[in-house]
Amino acid sequence: MSQEKLTEFVEATAKEFGIPGVAVGVLAGGQELVASHGVTSLENPLPVDDKTLFPLASVTKSFTATALMRLVAEGKVELDAPVRRYVPELRLADEAAAAQITVLNLLNHTAGLDWNLIDTDEGAGSLAAFVAKLDELTLIAPPGARASYSQAGYNLAGRVIEKVTGLPFEKAVAALVLEPVGLSNTFFDHDDVMIRRFAVGYNRGEDGTMRAARPWTSWRAGSQANYPGGGSVSSVSDLLRWARFHLGTGDGVLPAEALHRMQEPTVELRASTLGDAFGICWFLREVDGVRTFGHGGSGNGQFAELIIVPEHDFAVVSLANGGPDGYPFNQAVVRWALENYLGVVDRDPEPIPYDEARARQVVGRYEIDAMNLDIATDGLQLTLEVGIKPEIRQASDADMPPDYAPAAFGFLPGDGDEYIITEGGLKGQRGYFSRDDNGTVVGVDLAGRLFGRATASS
Repeated sequence: MSQEKLTEFVEATAKEFGIPGVAVGVLAGGQELVASHGVTSLENPLPVDDKTLFPLASVTKSFTATALMRLVAEGKVELDAPVRRYVPELRLADEAAAAQITVLNLLNHTAGLDWNLIDTDEGAGSLAAFVAKLDELTLIAPPGARASYSQAGYNLAGRVIEKVTGLPFEKAVAALVLEPVGLSNTFFDHDDVMIRRFAVGYNRGEDGTMRAARPWTSWRAGSQANYPGGGSVSSVSDLLRWARFHLGTGDGVLPAEALHRMQEPTVELRASTLGDAFGICWFLREVDGVRTFGHGGSGNGQFAELIIVPEHDFAVVSLANGGPDGYPFNQAVVRWALENYLGVVDRDPEPIPYDEARARQVVGRYEIDAMNLDIATDGLQLTLEVGIKPEIRQASDADMPPDYAPAAFGFLPGDGDEYIITEGGLKGQRGYFSRDDNGTVVGVDLAGRLFGRATASS
């Protein structure tokens, strides 16, 4: 596959979705191809290139997990040990849960922790201060009972790294992983970013215009409390090197068996866009009979995607600085690359026709700590709307990403509780409804997170 075809596709797709700047990298047959398009900033434009820095958001979790796995390999941490062995001050809303949660529960999102602590206070928060407030976080299940994607869990994992190494999280991860792997263009501190070329994030307003996103990442500059779960900044060139590392044998950083263990299922996922299972951090997904692992990330007007296909020694990286369409742009890039380089075709399943009785069972409001999810029907189709809670948006002096407008979704064939979104910025997202023992719908999973029902159906 030629450089020219990759460049043509990336340029055309970036224009189609109206993304200011994108960077895409493909690793195939030992060769790296990079295509970039657009500018770092609409107000102060520079061309995006393979070294341009983008916030990685949750792709950061792969650095955190790999660093912890190195500590495991060195005998300094045990995956099955309770987190309190390393963070004895841990307090949660439920004492039994606080005593039982293991390091592995954090790394594969089975700790039963809600998504994250929402802190609208000004100022930078340390990981120690974050952990001290974890007793305010909702617990959604007993440890080990189910997977639910948790930023808080990874921030707590970062505190384990700090306690074991005696170093600030970002310095520990640099020493354990970033420096030995050769990721010289990956940072946490904004002071390191400012002296290099970086992409400004943009959100599209209701009038269609693109507005620069503030804060630049999802949190105020220097908010160390969210570094482990989503605070890194990197480039396409570094992420291709990161993919090579995880396709390899550990390069003296990790024993090969520890590296490969990260890519093996630890807990299954149901009807999830994230994949079929979590490994240790990685989303594991079979596409057209081929095994893949990877991770995505979404920040404030910034979207990142990394997919690795081990049996073909293949990887694709896509970075985009426009919301909400950065997500479908990245998905389009990944699908095109899989099909054009490997002949692997990834298609969305088709929903079944609208069913009024089934629709009435799910209509209502669902919520996590930071967001509301509203499901409605007009008698012809179901829609799903998700957005930041108004009181949180009002209490914060930061600009937050706009809410997702109501988008059509449909149930998938089978038991009737699985669904797929068919339009808008979340198009292609899959999830499922959960029921209590009486068969009443009590929750909905979206993007790997459990939203609990807040109001009865109408």
